Amino acid sequence: MSKSFYDIWQQLRWDDIRLKLYSTSATDVERALSRSTLTSDDFMALLSPAAESYLPALAERSRMLTRQRFGNTLQLFIPLYLSNLCANDCSYCGFSMSNRLKRKTLSLDEIERECRAIKAKGFDTVLIVTGEHETKVGIEYFRQAMPIIKRYFSYVMFEVQPLSTSEYKQLKGLGLDAVMVYQETYNSLTYAQHHLKGKKRDFRWRLETPDRLGACGMDKIGLGSLIGLEDWRIDSTFTAIHLDYMRKRYWRSRYSLSFPRLRPCTGGVAGSKDMTNKQLVQLICAYRLRFPDVELSLSTREQEGLRDGLFSLGVTSVSAESKTQPGGYANEKEELEQFSIDDDRSVNEVAEAIKAKGLQPVWTDWLNELSAKPPETFSSPE
Repeated sequence: MSKSFYDIWQQLRWDDIRLKLYSTSATDVERALSRSTLTSDDFMALLSPAAESYLPALAERSRMLTRQRFGNTLQLFIPLYLSNLCANDCSYCGFSMSNRLKRKTLSLDEIERECRAIKAKGFDTVLIVTGEHETKVGIEYFRQAMPIIKRYFSYVMFEVQPLSTSEYKQLKGLGLDAVMVYQETYNSLTYAQHHLKGKKRDFRWRLETPDRLGACGMDKIGLGSLIGLEDWRIDSTFTAIHLDYMRKRYWRSRYSLSFPRLRPCTGGVAGSKDMTNKQLVQLICAYRLRFPDVELSLSTREQEGLRDGLFSLGVTSVSAESKTQPGGYANEKEELEQFSIDDDRSVNEVAEAIKAKGLQPVWTDWLNELSAKPPETFSSPE
C-alpha cells in the first residue's frame, strides 16, 4: 500500500500541537499578521487564544485578500438529500441507525422531481447528500442517479460515504465534479467515542478518502472537521496540515474547506467543545490568510445575521434555502431531517443579502470549465 496522509498523521502529536497553540504570544500574532505569506506556525498563531484580541485586523486582512483573489462574487449552491438510510451509529447525527425516524430513499422519479424543484430556484450547483448505507445507497444507486442529476446541473458535488478509488473514477466518468469528506475529528480516541457502529468506525479508511479522490483526479476535494467534538483550534490545525499535504501531492485538484458546527438533531449530543461566533470568524479569517486561493464554504447551519457578516469577510461559497430531509424541496416532511438549520431564508432573500454587501451572487462554477485538464494517475490506497 502506498503512503497516504495516514502516515503523516501518525507522526503528529495532539498534545504537542495543543501546547504550541496555547503558548502563543501577542508577538507571534503580530508577526503572523505582518507576513504576506503565512507559514504553518503563523497559521497556528492566528488560531490561538492570543489572536482573539486582534480580530479586527485579522478580519480586514481577510476581507481584502478575498476580494483580491475572488472578486466581488459569492457562489451559491444547495444540498439535495437523496436518502436518510444509514448503517452507522454516530452520536451527533439525526440519520444514525439507532434513531427512530421514518427512513426514505428517493426513487429515480423522485430524484427528477427534486432536481426540477431546485432548478426552478435558479441553482446550477448542487451538493448530493445521503446517509452512509453501502448496500441500499451505494455505487449502483449513485450510478443510476448521476445521469438524471447531471441533466439539470452543470456542477455536481457529493457528500456521501467514502468510496474506493475505482468507484470514484466511475462516478467522475458520469459527471461527478467534487466530493466533500469531513474527518469529523482528527483525534482518533474522540473519534471512537462518537462513532459507535458501522463502517464509519474505521478512522483510517475515512482519513485516506481524500488520497483516493486525489488519485482519481477529482476536480475539487472538500476537507473539514465537525466543530464541537473536540478542541476546534487543534482539529483545525490538523485540517490545515491535511490540506497542505493534499495541495502538494495532488496539485491538479482544487480544494474547499468547511467549518460545520454541531446543530440540534434527533438523538444528537450537544457540542462539548463549543465555539463562539467570534471564534468562528477568527477561524475563517485565519484559513483565508493561510490559503488565499482555497474555497471557504458556509452552510445554513449558521444564523442569518452571522452569515451576512461573513459574506464579505472570507467565505466564497454559501448554501441557501437548504432542506436536510430527502424529498424536502418537492414535498416537505420535517421528521426526516438530518439536523436543524438556522438560516431558513429563501434563496432570493439570501441573494438580496449578498447584493446588499456589494457582492454578486454566482449560480454556477464557471472555473470548472476553465480549469478542465487531463487526468493524472497517482498511486493511492484502495
